Amino acid sequence: MPASTKIDPLTDDPRAPGFGIYVHWPFCQSKCPYCDFNSHVVAAVDQTRWAAALVRELEHMRGLTGPRRVRSIFFGGGTPSLMEVATVEAVLQRIHALWPVDDDVEVTLEANPTSVEAARFRGYRAAGVNRLSLGVQSLDDAQLKFLGRLHTADEALRAIALARNTFPRLSFDLIYARPGQTRAAWEKELRAALAHAADHLSLYQLTIEPDTAFARLHEKGAFILPAEEDAAALYELTGEICAEAGMSPYEVSNYARPGAECRHNLVYWRYGDYAGVGPGAHGRVRAGEAHLATRTMRAPGQWIEAVERLGHGLEASEEISPAEQGDEMMLMGLRLEDGVALARYEKLTGRALAKARIESLVADGLLIQEEGRIRATSQGRLVLDALLARLLV
Repeated sequence: MPASTKIDPLTDDPRAPGFGIYVHWPFCQSKCPYCDFNSHVVAAVDQTRWAAALVRELEHMRGLTGPRRVRSIFFGGGTPSLMEVATVEAVLQRIHALWPVDDDVEVTLEANPTSVEAARFRGYRAAGVNRLSLGVQSLDDAQLKFLGRLHTADEALRAIALARNTFPRLSFDLIYARPGQTRAAWEKELRAALAHAADHLSLYQLTIEPDTAFARLHEKGAFILPAEEDAAALYELTGEICAEAGMSPYEVSNYARPGAECRHNLVYWRYGDYAGVGPGAHGRVRAGEAHLATRTMRAPGQWIEAVERLGHGLEASEEISPAEQGDEMMLMGLRLEDGVALARYEKLTGRALAKARIESLVADGLLIQEEGRIRATSQGRLVLDALLARLLV
């Protein structure tokens, strides 16, 4: 087995998650009303200063993780396509200097259609980015306006075409189950998106997150989301249409052609280790015998000042108990089409899941158990929180 896959201390499974690095860029051109991510609108950014701070925090993280082999790198945000090419290049060069890196490492950068420039795309590609994730969100101009997006549908399609001609791999996001959205309208939009998709789509149902503009508007009755049964019907329709196009729902909200799954997200969902740098970044890293949950300061100004003073912006680095690790692994793993290996769960926690609970969930059509793994059925994915509550009591 290649060294790049045999790096999970808990299993020799070829589906071992590996180790990834997440880099958070917290700045945006505007704040979307549905977004609860750590993103901030500022007039200007000193990119030289920010590149130096990201590099310095990477150096601190290398001290925690040891010489793990890097399987994936992900620039998230915020809007990472607002980063100068030199900033991306500095971060990638330092990662390669600090850790051994897979020859076929996946390097993803998130982008918005409004920040698309051909020259910058070529620069990112030359720096080592080989996968782009575009925040399209809709192909309908009226819905884009409702979602607070700054681009039009035509701009989105031009950005998709440019990305397909620049990067080996491409994904883009859409948001559905929007107010008043019918099955026919979503089917038309999704089929149009599939005509432009390369190998991966992230399709999210609109949810109301606390402390967002949409939360305040929703509370005032400014709009109404589809009823639960209507949203479930849209989810099922999404799976059917994507399957026709050869896109498998390898995770609850993510669809890909075979082999095009996002490796970095699989690190999360398969409960691998990852180092997180930048404001508000989370991480899960093994430091000796301890499994640590790390979290950096959310406020960009506070974070960068701490990094320049201390070498890192960590505000928490806490050991996770084996039982908590097992809960986290199930929470993430049952989102996946291939589920969770029971032997890995037992090795991680030192205990087995109750056989009676598994059998009860199987009998109710919510869970499938086969070949030493458990996975949620399509019905189970619709009620995943309730399924987990019964399984992990």
